Amino acid sequence: MCGFAGFAGLELPGTRDQCETVLDRMGQAILHRGPDAGGVWFDGELRLGLSHRRLSIIDLSELGAQPMASESGRYVISFNGEIYNFRNLKVELERSGARFRGHSDTEVMLAAFEAWGVAQALARFNGMFAFALADRSQRKLYLARDRMGEKPLYYGWQGHTLLFGSELKALACHPSWKGEINRSALPLLLRHNLIPAPHSIYSSIHKLLPASFISLDLDHLVPGELPEPSRYWRLEDQFGDGLEWTLDGASSHLETLLAEVVGDQMVSDVPLGAFLSGGVDSSTIVALMQKQASQPVRTFSIGFNEEGFNEAVHAATVASHLGTDHTELYVTEQSARDLVPRLPQIYDEPFADSSQLPTYLVSEMTRKHVTVALSGDGGDELFCGYTRYPSMLRGWQQRNSFGSQLKALSGRLKPGMTAQAIRALVPSQKGRSIEAIRFRLARARAIASARSLSEFYRQSVSVWSDPALALVERGEGSYGLTTPLPGQVPDNDLKTLMWRDLNWYLPDDILTKVDRAAMACSLETRIPMLDHRVVSFAMGLPASLNMNGRVGKQVLRSVLYRHVPRNLIDRPKQGFAVPVAAWLRGALREWAEELLEPSLLREQGYWKADMVRQLWHEHLSGREDYSFELWGILMFQSWFLTSTHPYDI
Repeated sequence: MCGFAGFAGLELPGTRDQCETVLDRMGQAILHRGPDAGGVWFDGELRLGLSHRRLSIIDLSELGAQPMASESGRYVISFNGEIYNFRNLKVELERSGARFRGHSDTEVMLAAFEAWGVAQALARFNGMFAFALADRSQRKLYLARDRMGEKPLYYGWQGHTLLFGSELKALACHPSWKGEINRSALPLLLRHNLIPAPHSIYSSIHKLLPASFISLDLDHLVPGELPEPSRYWRLEDQFGDGLEWTLDGASSHLETLLAEVVGDQMVSDVPLGAFLSGGVDSSTIVALMQKQASQPVRTFSIGFNEEGFNEAVHAATVASHLGTDHTELYVTEQSARDLVPRLPQIYDEPFADSSQLPTYLVSEMTRKHVTVALSGDGGDELFCGYTRYPSMLRGWQQRNSFGSQLKALSGRLKPGMTAQAIRALVPSQKGRSIEAIRFRLARARAIASARSLSEFYRQSVSVWSDPALALVERGEGSYGLTTPLPGQVPDNDLKTLMWRDLNWYLPDDILTKVDRAAMACSLETRIPMLDHRVVSFAMGLPASLNMNGRVGKQVLRSVLYRHVPRNLIDRPKQGFAVPVAAWLRGALREWAEELLEPSLLREQGYWKADMVRQLWHEHLSGREDYSFELWGILMFQSWFLTSTHPYDI
């Protein structure tokens, strides 16, 4: 696990020494991703430079250092991630005549490119990765990302220079950096509390989509122009009916497959452990780890003192049953308050999944004991674990009745009506302010007017159904929830929702949150559920096999029940939530008040100050919980006020 950055283009930042100094500075900006070693490579003829920071996991010797050249010298790579099947690939390549000096997966990747070419090699890699690869013979630059989007890759033009790298802070160290804010990303931030790929908070800077690569001809680069990404793997191609599976048969196959994947991902030359929440996903991974381990697995969990948010007690019970070496940390309001100002530097751009707080804190604690941690992420998306899935399908089926009632109600709401009259029309909202009622009605109208299940889902998971309510400027780009569904995924059932989540929510929220939080602590995370063989198997199962009424993950649960008693697992699903609503009225109130100061909002020119302040006052009063709506704005404000100098190192 590492970090990389680089540049190419028509203008270089000076002499060779000056170019290497810039590359070193870009690498130093992401020192946390690779504190063990670093290196740069520059080719003046190609006008291309690569920088690398190394977190040593496999082959700790100098033979694993990057940027690394292939045996022939044709390819040079800067790589972030792990290729779990590199040993098998190495044996195959050796039979074909390849020779190796060290034992790293990076060297195997280069030999694979030499033997099979870039596209075919990508299809053979099993792992999590992002990389920049120079082909000196063909004078090309390749940028590529893993199938599920575990590792990040930003790229784009700034003036006459193409910049790329693992994090935005590395790109910002190049002298061509402009850092102009992308206003069209703000509606997406309000809608989902994140900025989904291919967008970023900066104009002209993109996120490479998962399972994609781009090839750039270094002799014919045109500033501002970029090739369309190519896909080397497609999630929709993994879909099938899976009708031959029984629950027992599917569970047995999944256990065998997951055990193999977990075994592959436990290979490490440094200490290794796992996150454990006590839920189905992480408990399954830890159970399979412990079964293969020769000593107690190190496990780590986070807890809260606030009632209704604490899963630590469940994690401790599972850990005790499995016999792991367990460590837990309880989050306090003060620890959250101390961390919040650091979030812009950790995430580089506004990111507002509030579980980013405990994710960082558990990563920080874990890194004190191990260098690699396995995670249970991905189980909800692959095995129908979200409680919103069945409820959303029921809502979609009942939309006509709901829409008719809403249409009738909307027709009776006239401009200038008194508060008493409006409350009389909506008695269920009696205790709410008029503004709160209108806010909820706007959301309900957006959901009810959806013409497809995909749009119904998009509006249902939107924090702001109409971002224009709070923004000075409109304009919303396309992304994973607005792109057309492929033909293999009909827009009418559970797999529609799963496909949408796997293509945007998983990479843009869950994996972004985990990668930035863990790497800020120099901790490598591995996610067995996202091995493409597990993904392919899960997508081939009929959704009905996983759903039992409103309870999902039946196949995964059946695996876990073979290792952990049901009574330790079967309980209402509890997400990795944090008590932000209460914290904003408590320890974080002063911080938020400064960021939402009316004159500041008006001066910036992004937000409608009156609307934002209205929500803030409603939240402070305790009459409403607008923590979700406010957190995205607060994360932008916090980021914006440090964006002129966020990358001090």
